[in-house]
Amino acid sequence: MREVAITIKAHDKPGVLRDITDMVATSGINISYTHLFIEKGDSASIYMELEDVEDLKSLLKDIRSHVNIDDVITHRSLGEIYGKRIIIIGGGAQVAQVAQGAITEADRHNIRGERISVDTIPLVGEKELAEAVSGVGRLPRIGALVLAGSLMGGIITDSIEEIQKEHDVIVISLNMLGSVTDQADLVITDPVQAGVMAVMAVADTAIFDIKKIGRKKF
Repeated sequence: MREVAITIKAHDKPGVLRDITDMVATSGINISYTHLFIEKGDSASIYMELEDVEDLKSLLKDIRSHVNIDDVITHRSLGEIYGKRIIIIGGGAQVAQVAQGAITEADRHNIRGERISVDTIPLVGEKELAEAVSGVGRLPRIGALVLAGSLMGGIITDSIEEIQKEHDVIVISLNMLGSVTDQADLVITDPVQAGVMAVMAVADTAIFDIKKIGRKKF
């Protein structure tokens, strides 16, 4: 199986995406990930990660022949560039401390060839936090989610349970008030250590298996 990532520069018109996916399907290629966004004027970019690509040259030629396509660019996939993602959600002070630990630890692994990126969003409010947690299930390449705050429970806990059932994501929580700590895979008191542990839990270059930890809270 050959994997290829392409970005298609196209005109923002109805039916263009349909025509492109028809070309890809006709070539027996599977689209593993795609993202469409509008740029300036009437231009759009369509990013695709493709599997089972046997004749890339012919595929690119077919796509470029479309009247509404300006260019097709090939490059490494987002997984190869940005790798697994650590998502940190919660209060600003706690998120900053967790991010410090995660970024420091990710740097150590990335120097050795790993690819781990860290995303943060400071939020307040049960509804807002629950929506953010649910949104993690719609993001690509998620390795671990860290809940950083002082009090989380209710529908936030429901959202965590939902993504745990549907996705292979590790959930780490700071030791806080609320039912989130009961649902998390791991509870860490020190926010910096929580960030470090999140990276270690997903890094291929770390000899660490969260499933083998005897205790859940530290």
